[in-house]
Amino acid sequence: MLKRRQTFEDLGQDSAFLWGARQTGKTTLLKELFPDSIYIDLLLNSEFLKFNRQEDLLRQIVEANKPAKPVIIDEIQRLPHLLNDVQWLMTNTDTQFILSGSSPRKILRSDVNLLGGRALRHELYPLVYPEFDKFDINKILNFGSLPRHYLSKNPKKLLSAYIGSYLQDEIISEAKRRNVQAFIRFLESAALTNGEIVNYSNIASDCGVSSVTIKEYFNILEETLIGRFVPAFTKKQKRRLVSSPKFYYFDLGITNYLLKNPNIKEKTPAYGKALEHLIYTELYAHSKYSGANYPIAFWRTSSQREVDFILGDHQVAIEVKSGDNIQNKHLKGLKSFSDELKTKRQIIVCNETYYRKTGNIEIMPVEHFLSALWSDQIIH
Repeated sequence: MLKRRQTFEDLGQDSAFLWGARQTGKTTLLKELFPDSIYIDLLLNSEFLKFNRQEDLLRQIVEANKPAKPVIIDEIQRLPHLLNDVQWLMTNTDTQFILSGSSPRKILRSDVNLLGGRALRHELYPLVYPEFDKFDINKILNFGSLPRHYLSKNPKKLLSAYIGSYLQDEIISEAKRRNVQAFIRFLESAALTNGEIVNYSNIASDCGVSSVTIKEYFNILEETLIGRFVPAFTKKQKRRLVSSPKFYYFDLGITNYLLKNPNIKEKTPAYGKALEHLIYTELYAHSKYSGANYPIAFWRTSSQREVDFILGDHQVAIEVKSGDNIQNKHLKGLKSFSDELKTKRQIIVCNETYYRKTGNIEIMPVEHFLSALWSDQIIH
């Protein structure tokens, strides 16, 4: 059984939202943590129709049962108007709720009650390093780390179904008033530029729509938790800096499927990009799960000197290299950044066998880095 890092340790008597893309394991987690709770699954059409037709059904259930455990409502975004009843019950009956969903977009864009800030926000991400029984980096780089996909003997088939039933049905439905074919092309274009600086004009040209439309498409991916922007680190420095953000899909398997990458192998450009993507997903999840909430940015100058990730207020600078023999030429980005701003740590994450140092720069094998990260030894 997978032991997840999201355990609601800080919940207390508060209610909470739990957001996460489909198949990150929200339902399994909630049923394991709260086995005695009333569980309402709005993904089931029978439940959806029942609660949609009977406006006071939730109140009747709660008032009759007087639950001592949190009431779980899964896929709450399907019936946002239930949030009015949820707040009334929280206020008048002291009932605790956990409201789970795969997309806050519909709620954020609807004129509905958001519980007046009375519910904590939690998220669940694909599997991260300490959650694996066996960390198979090649499988992760090829097929991602959604629990069902990682544990499957046929993850490619599941990825195909996931893209078809989730991305191309549910997410595209968010763009139903737009050019659907352009949006499908956009999903592929976003994968092609995954981990790279976003150029809205170029993507717009590829998709045959305006830059404004492409920005809205990216907003859809962000608000449905399918991807995230990584901002440029732009603290005033001597050098001229790039200020446009990068974009990453939330899971490597999604990116690889959209790119039609059949088999990512070591010592290829695709492997290097996938490894950088993996390190980003681990950093982001650690920032949130640990409660440190440190910002993550990247740094690039107009002369193309770059550091993949800057953590916090430039406390840690991290460069990801897929090679197994780090040389001086691989240190240029970190050295350029440290010439501008002092950092507590400079790290290269790579495929070398042993941890070592060259000057102030630490050379860390991938699993050494991930173990240190999740032990709060990199930043806390």
